[in-house]
Amino acid sequence: MSNRNDTASPLIRLSDYRAPAWRVGKIELAFDLGIDTAEVTSRLHLQRDPAQDEALRLDGEGLELLSISLDGDALPDDAWRYADNVLEVDGARDGSVLETRVRVRPAANTALEGLYLSGSREAGFLLTQCEAEGFRHITFFPDRPDVLASYTVTLRADRARFPVLLAGGNPDGSGELEGGRHWARFVDPHPKPSYLFALVAGRLQKIAHDYTTHSGRKVQLVIWAEPDAIGQCGYAMDALERSMRWDEETYGREYDLDVFHVVATHDFNMGAMENKGLNIFNAKYLLADPDSSTDDEYRAVEAVVAHEYFHNWSGNRVTCRDWFQLSLKEGLTVFREQQFSADMNSAPLKRIEDVALLRRAQFPEDAGPLAHPVRPAQYSEINNFYTATVYEKGSELVRMVAGHLGREGFRRGMDLYFSRNDGRAATLEDFLGALGEANGIDLMPYLAWYAQAGTPRLTARGHYDAAHRSYTLTLSQHTPPTPNQPTKQPLPIPVKLALFDGEGRLMPLHLPDDSAETSGATERVIVLDRAEQSFVFQQVPSAPVPSLLRGFSAPVILECDYSPEQLALLLRHDVDGFNRWEAGQQLAARAFDNLRDGNATQALDAWCNALAALFGEDAIDDALLADLLTPPGEIELAERERVVDPSHVHALRLKLHEHLALRIGREPLQQRYDALAAQTNLQLDAASQAQRRLKRRVLELIASIDPWNAHTLATLQYDNAPSMTDRLAALSVLVRGNATQAHAALLHFRERYADNPLAMDKWFSVQTQLPADAVIERVQTLERDGAFTLKNPNRVTSLFGAWARGNPDGFHRPDGSGYQLLAQRLHQLDALNPQVAARLATAFNGWQRLEPTRHAAARAAIESLAAQPQLSRNLGEIVRSMQHG
Repeated sequence: MSNRNDTASPLIRLSDYRAPAWRVGKIELAFDLGIDTAEVTSRLHLQRDPAQDEALRLDGEGLELLSISLDGDALPDDAWRYADNVLEVDGARDGSVLETRVRVRPAANTALEGLYLSGSREAGFLLTQCEAEGFRHITFFPDRPDVLASYTVTLRADRARFPVLLAGGNPDGSGELEGGRHWARFVDPHPKPSYLFALVAGRLQKIAHDYTTHSGRKVQLVIWAEPDAIGQCGYAMDALERSMRWDEETYGREYDLDVFHVVATHDFNMGAMENKGLNIFNAKYLLADPDSSTDDEYRAVEAVVAHEYFHNWSGNRVTCRDWFQLSLKEGLTVFREQQFSADMNSAPLKRIEDVALLRRAQFPEDAGPLAHPVRPAQYSEINNFYTATVYEKGSELVRMVAGHLGREGFRRGMDLYFSRNDGRAATLEDFLGALGEANGIDLMPYLAWYAQAGTPRLTARGHYDAAHRSYTLTLSQHTPPTPNQPTKQPLPIPVKLALFDGEGRLMPLHLPDDSAETSGATERVIVLDRAEQSFVFQQVPSAPVPSLLRGFSAPVILECDYSPEQLALLLRHDVDGFNRWEAGQQLAARAFDNLRDGNATQALDAWCNALAALFGEDAIDDALLADLLTPPGEIELAERERVVDPSHVHALRLKLHEHLALRIGREPLQQRYDALAAQTNLQLDAASQAQRRLKRRVLELIASIDPWNAHTLATLQYDNAPSMTDRLAALSVLVRGNATQAHAALLHFRERYADNPLAMDKWFSVQTQLPADAVIERVQTLERDGAFTLKNPNRVTSLFGAWARGNPDGFHRPDGSGYQLLAQRLHQLDALNPQVAARLATAFNGWQRLEPTRHAAARAAIESLAAQPQLSRNLGEIVRSMQHG
């Protein structure tokens, strides 16, 4: 059973929102747990809206109804109806108590939504996933986020098979039952929506720490994992404690229960889930140790642990009124997570990482058939809107508002937002209204960002008037049409900027209406809130070079009349770490154009010369240098093409590497690699991580001009690597270069990590980066490996996701074989796990811009998939959008 629903789902529209006719003040749940079947008894204490004369209707999918009673009396068959996933009950009144008992089947639930079995029947454990609409797979309930109830949960199970019983809230008793069974009860005093319900039952081990909040409240922190993984949870515990302290200091938010449980599982559709008091994590974002985790994965664990904890206030205590407001909790919490990670690590590098992800994942989404606003006007399947637009772009919108208000103003606004909406289901209007009211500012114009799809293009033109010593900066904006939104309105775009002179020195800024406090500052924010606007800077002694969108102050595409020399100046001298990197990215993109067009080398020469000079400087941070030495990825470069040939883009990007490496020189590259290799260690401090990051980049540059030497170095690095970071970096160079040494290294990796699921995911992923002529055959071989299964989301993503998204040249084969293979596997996967199938199907995004041969092949694959009978509504919606977008 997949818990799928193949019927067409009607459109749900924001404009049709109505408050619930029935609410639940309190719910009492009792579970009799088993692997094949579980019985769930619920008692709903009903509250009726006197203004709405509507029968009681409850959501319920895949439930076997065993009994139903109202106010203690069993209901006759003609007093209720259960059809089309809705239970309708006659005779309910305000204050009634409805009791139902249902049977569900955890082991057969391959969709991993509702109550399901993670792992094997013999050793696995039971858990739940209820966001967005999974609770209706457990019991009958008005399964919508604006119905908040207090929960009392009793769990009963065989003690030997399920020694650990957990649910959200505070422990409220436990004991023994007949027949070797036992029970445990949990009470959550904070009203919450049904999507935040959770339970866990099985054989798990724990680590526990005592934590004292700023006000002196005692909290026990407990992380649970299976016995072979509990030793990898120490770093997550440290990250959790740092997250809690940071939220107290930065936002004044304390934890509010006596215990905080976190559980790791290898079978999970999402990254993690913020269930109140019982967070459940995909193991890849909780488990970490040097032998099996890279530096990037350590930072990801830290970030996701923080993200889920921060949800306790931005999502749980204040939740969203409806799913159209999803970014109210996700975009806001991503922003808070990014702030935390920047404080814990390097703020410029974190900003670079976040913007690179936005451009790689969200900008193409905004430019294709799946484009949608951060707050969509309608949806068919809500699970398809857990997207980069809602999360990453949503975070950027919060960042814009925070930048407008300043640190103190934003904190003042957040205090009002939390206090005013505590225990409520809020809207984006509530959010912007509180922030604006706390600062005496009208922020409602920013709502237009939430309603409008597409990435605005910001055009900047500068003119220097030597006679008047003035510089006029003219800004204009345009957002291209997107599906169902052909016409766009101007948006408020905050542009943080600075001006540099020809020697790379910052200039004082003077605008006509400046106050005494702002006049003469070297950085400021101007806001473009119309189609075009000019800003005149005075007392400018020489023609300046503008540094625009500093810190990426708005999620737009900047089009500026920079010369290659001006970009090189910013690359060399800009003190804003992000804009220094951004200048390099723009210059590298121009260098790509040079190679493509073959009619100039000005940008290519400027890019290579500037980076070669920086490579010889000692003052620059190793991690920043590694990022500066990395040109935009193939996805970003393809966005510059009107008609895309992925093989050509891939080849030109390789040439960028080659030109840069030759300009730096073999000897300097070898010397830097040798120096970095001599510093190899296991430490997680910023300097050690930066050295490993740069070492990988230098090795990749060596491989572009001297593959035999690079493969020799990579083999030695793999054999002697003290950590997964160095080991995987070396293995990647060998695989991407199709080196003869790769085979032995892959066999060694497979044997060493055969019992480590997260390391095995890396083994699958790295092989999908083979050159295009070999990768599809390797993918087909890997899916026959005994360690591969379509039932595990991580394993599916590590093979098919890494191949289709991470190797464009290898996926977009001219003969269409890549498209055909993915379409076939999507159909198989859809029968097991529709959410994962729909997410993976977005790899087809952008097919309309492919060159004619690939375009035809992609269309044929998509149409063949669309023609398959009984597609889930998850996958069906994505495929239809791909067809008609």
